[in-house]
Parts: sequence; C-alpha cells; structure tokens
Amino acid sequence: MEAPFRIAVPDSSISLLKQKLALTTLPDELDDAGWQYGAPLADVRRLVARWQDGYDWRKSEAQLNSELPQFTRDIKVDGHGVLNVHYIHQRSTVVDAIPLLFVHGWPGSFIEVQKILPLLVEASPEHPSFHVVAFSLPGYGFSEAPRKQGFELTQFAEVGNKLMIALGYNQYVTQGGDWGHLITRRIAQLYGHKHSKAWHSNFPTGNPPHPIHRPLLLLSHLLFKYTPKEDEGLKRTMWYRDQGSGYFAEQASYPQTLGYGLADSPVGLLAWIYEKLVLWTDNYRWDDDEVLTWVSIYWFSRAGPAASLRIYYEVNKAYPDLANKPEPTTIPTGYSFFPKELISLPRRWLQVPNLVFQSEHDSGGHFAAHEKPKELVEDLRKMFGRAGPAFAVVPGKVGYA
Repeated sequence: MEAPFRIAVPDSSISLLKQKLALTTLPDELDDAGWQYGAPLADVRRLVARWQDGYDWRKSEAQLNSELPQFTRDIKVDGHGVLNVHYIHQRSTVVDAIPLLFVHGWPGSFIEVQKILPLLVEASPEHPSFHVVAFSLPGYGFSEAPRKQGFELTQFAEVGNKLMIALGYNQYVTQGGDWGHLITRRIAQLYGHKHSKAWHSNFPTGNPPHPIHRPLLLLSHLLFKYTPKEDEGLKRTMWYRDQGSGYFAEQASYPQTLGYGLADSPVGLLAWIYEKLVLWTDNYRWDDDEVLTWVSIYWFSRAGPAASLRIYYEVNKAYPDLANKPEPTTIPTGYSFFPKELISLPRRWLQVPNLVFQSEHDSGGHFAAHEKPKELVEDLRKMFGRAGPAFAVVPGKVGYA
C-alpha cells in the first residue's frame, strides 16, 4: 500500500552532524593548487563552516516537503525480498497526460526532479503534459537499501517498472541520466513495448569502433573526420577517462572500504560529492546551501552514504564488458546532448535504428535536469508532442489540455 511521506530528520541526527563538524580536522594544501588535486581547501573550509553554523536543514527539508509530493510503497523484488521505496508522484491536471518515470543517478538523488517537476506537469494546449514519478533508487535517499548481493540494473529496472504498474501506469515513458540512463535502458530491454513505450536520455552512450563488434564504425572512424563539436566531446571524454573517473574504479572495486569514510565523516562525504558537482557541470553557479542540501540528503539518507556506492560494484560485476558490448533497445529512443557531459561521443557512434529524436545544446553538463531544466523539458515536449516522432506512443495519452 502507498503511504504519504514527509522528510523528518530526527533532531538527534542534526545534533550529531554538528558535533562531527565541530571536530573536523582539515588537511593541508599545496600552494596555488586550485582544482588540480581535487576540491580546494578554501571551498571545503567555507562549506564546512556554513554547514555547521548558518545552513538550515529544517528550511531545506520544509521546501522539499512542500514542493515534492512524496510517498513510500513496498515493492517485492525477485530474489531480494520486499523493499520499501520512496518516490515522488505528481499527476498533471490533464487527465490524459503522459506517464513519465524519471530516474536519477549518483551523486544525485530524487532532488534532481525538483526543477523539472512543475514544468512537466504544466497543462497547456501548446505542449504535452506528464504525470511524473521519480523514485529514490534503493540505497539512496529515503528508500530502503538492498540487503543481498547482486542488486544490479535488472533489479533497479524491476523496481521502476513495478512501481509504475502499482500506480496505475501500465504503459509509460522514461527519462534519465547517469545511472538513470542505464536503468531506463534496461527497462526498455526488459519491459519495452508492453510497458515502457519510449525512453529519453541526457547521457547518450554507445560503444566505440571495434574490429569485431563494430567493424563498419571502425572503418568510418579511420576514413572520415569528426566535427569540431565532436572533437571537443572526445576531449571531454578523454579527460573523464584519464583524470575524472578514479571514483568509479574505487566504488566499483571496494565500495565498502570507501563507505567507512563517507559514513563516518560528513566532511569526507562533502568533499567527495562537491568535487563532482563542480567538475561535472558547465560553469553552473552552485549556491553553498544548494550543495549542502544535496550532500545532506546523502548524510541523512535512510541507509547511509555507503549504500549508494554498491551499484557500481554490482553492475561492474554483472556486466564486465558493458563499455564494449552493444546493449540494443527496440522502442523509440531520444537523446539530448549537453557539451560538458562526462562522455560525449561522435554522433555516428550513437546511431541506432530506433533513435527517433536528437537535440543539441550549446551549454550544460552532467546534471541536465538541475542545470538546464527548461531545455530538458522542452526536448521532452518536442519528442512527445504533436509534431514529434513519439507522439501518442502511449495509447490514449497525448497530454494536451
């Protein structure tokens, strides 16, 4: 059964956080280090001081509760028992709005739907409206964490699909980035056509040229040049591979070891996440309280910060060749391209028969729903609108007022 939910962190948890922050020991830093070695000492010192004295979690908590209709529901996952899942659910006033499942990633959370939610449910005769569901991945936010090993993309996809069906959305579309991209792609593979009717991603990924898996693409790669924008995208991708993906290797190999530091040290958690928020965005001006709210959701999460890391290990173990082996889908697919995405590949690498929508943007990074909410929603309106390639993909659900 569905139960209404409001975030209500115990006073004792806030008090303990303040005590831990008061006992912080910060490291030294080399002269003129800037961002070369990671999150700058001055930034972290400022954020810690604000977190300890000035930042008001109760204010952020109240805002989240007022803006996001939240619920929990028990969902049985094959081989993993019953998990209590936290989710946002807001219906449009348009009766035949399009059901949409939004899936977040790391180091995001359900908060990533906050800016796009009012835009998606907006009723208009000019564009489609959506009934929106955004769940906290098990182990994130206020969802219960898996208790057994082996909870990978298939299980996350099962949770998302069962949640939509439980809410009365037997057919729906999806949107996601980061892990949300991989999870919604898995939903498309497992539940495509019958339940998932189309999927849109702001994290377009594909397999590189390969002599066995993609020989024609390899030939194209050797013979033809890329556009200047694609060359810049490859540089960004190489930067991520060579300098920005160390966190991935750690979280995918020994997440428990890292988890001790993140679960015990709020400053360690803050620095670990803050680095990504800055380096993964496109000159987005993070407000200090905005950063602290993102990090506080992890600190106050139901299962603790360590639980959010295990998806890296489980997926890496279940799909060791994920980066090279094609993972096709057969339902309509849409991609939005933002130049500061972590992986930005040449468009020909991404071409598949069911790719029906593409949109290029001049700015924006990894957290599209947070950085560029209007642009992302406009892409969804175009893809599913009257003139779009996925119009009426959910029978009887066109979304116009």
